[in-house]
Amino acid sequence: MSTTEKGGVQADAGASASSPPATVLVIHGPNLNLLGHREPEIYGRTRLADIDRSLKQLGRELGIKVDTFQSNSEGAIVDRIQRARGRARALVINPAAYTHTSVAIRDAITACDLPAIEVHLSNVYSREPFRHQSTIAGIVVGRIMGFGAEGYLLALRAAKRLIDIGAQRAAAGGA
Repeated sequence: MSTTEKGGVQADAGASASSPPATVLVIHGPNLNLLGHREPEIYGRTRLADIDRSLKQLGRELGIKVDTFQSNSEGAIVDRIQRARGRARALVINPAAYTHTSVAIRDAITACDLPAIEVHLSNVYSREPFRHQSTIAGIVVGRIMGFGAEGYLLALRAAKRLIDIGAQRAAAGGA
């Protein structure tokens, strides 16, 4: 049984030590499949496969399962967020260019009722003014930007903390 705590933190009240690890869904938006080659002076030289590998390794260390997904299609991202409902315990998302335009992704995040953390490789506020606006900033738990690929690892650690807080609240009888 899943309960939602204040702030959108989901906790499985029936979780035990023998339960499968909590899942964190990590979504990479459009053009991130070109990381390492596309504008390395802005996005760095780390490839998306390397980021995913690092996330899965850190997930093992933290005792959580990391599920990664990349798409250049807004609809595919919306579909993947919707499928996470009731399956994942937190969402880490870099909507990339859709950050500034996608109400559909915002609505999917709201509908899936998962704590979400927004990640950007670059500091969007040091770039063009149109990048300063995020359609999801008001619904995510937090935003991490400007730390390159390391930002994903910071976000995963934060997601693990949110999951732990939700589990503690559930064990204590809720808030």
